[in-house]
Amino acid sequence: MQYRKLGQTGLTISRLGFGGIPIQRIDAEGTKALIQKLKEAGVNYIDTARGYTVSESYLGQALEGMRDHFVLATKSMARTKQAMAADIETSLTNLKTDYIDLYQVHNPNMEQLEQVTAPGGALEALVEARAAGKIGHIGLTAHSKEVFEKALTLDWVETIMFPYNIVETQGEELIRQCQDKGIGFIAMKPLAGGAIENATLALRYIMQNDAVTVVIPGMAASEELEQNLAAASDASPLSEEENSQVQAVRDELGTQFCRRCNYCAPCTVGISIPNVFLMQGYLRRYGLADWAKARYGALEVKASACVACGACETRCPYQLPIRQMLKQAAQDFGE
Repeated sequence: MQYRKLGQTGLTISRLGFGGIPIQRIDAEGTKALIQKLKEAGVNYIDTARGYTVSESYLGQALEGMRDHFVLATKSMARTKQAMAADIETSLTNLKTDYIDLYQVHNPNMEQLEQVTAPGGALEALVEARAAGKIGHIGLTAHSKEVFEKALTLDWVETIMFPYNIVETQGEELIRQCQDKGIGFIAMKPLAGGAIENATLALRYIMQNDAVTVVIPGMAASEELEQNLAAASDASPLSEEENSQVQAVRDELGTQFCRRCNYCAPCTVGISIPNVFLMQGYLRRYGLADWAKARYGALEVKASACVACGACETRCPYQLPIRQMLKQAAQDFGE
């Protein structure tokens, strides 16, 4: 297992981490068995979130007696001080611990990021919790390149999590800037939400990038862990055949895959197009139908509101058939 310093936090973590989204599909006992295998394999970084339903509580039960072997990260979509303070306490209770190594502001847009940092915003609660020893470090997660760019200028951001994989390379230059600035970079969506079927190739590709501190594939089965461990242990350069396979994945997904760059915005009727496709990915690939539908239902404007004006398609740098894709998303979600 390779290990890295997580930015300037002083934490030493495995380059292969554990993404806690999929354990919503299993149970507490299954989670405990999986965490034991992580410990044995030397994987010491665990990522979860307040929004992942039972994930925190399952992990809390699984970590009893093993807490000190892991660097534990979670995140909250709270934007105000009061809501963030409450979420931190809930996370501590669920995870059955008196401290969380990394607490992250979860996927704010630009307007929400201003709210987080304004007086009475979530950042105040995070800073107070850090001073009290309840959390160790503060990070931020994003799907928007604009938010990523802004996060690099904020002195309180110690880590940044952003999608990075074979087809989502829009953040590569910003990832390099993380390394230059001493900010830990956490690569999420290594399999592009399940769109990339060859997990070994996907992880091998990401780990070729020296600026990536840790990659966090979601895992819910020991077979997935074993496959990912094998990929992470192979530090050799990609072969000519593997590079050909990388290009084949790009050719296959490049005409139909949303990279969440948000260049399609603003939508004429206010649809958050990248978020529609993000939730659709969870629905179709992760097997988290109820979770995805609940979050899709919270969107102010649904895919079915598309008036097929086509303005978004003229701005998409990947020439995606967005109108057709929105129509399919509306059918998938039933609204």
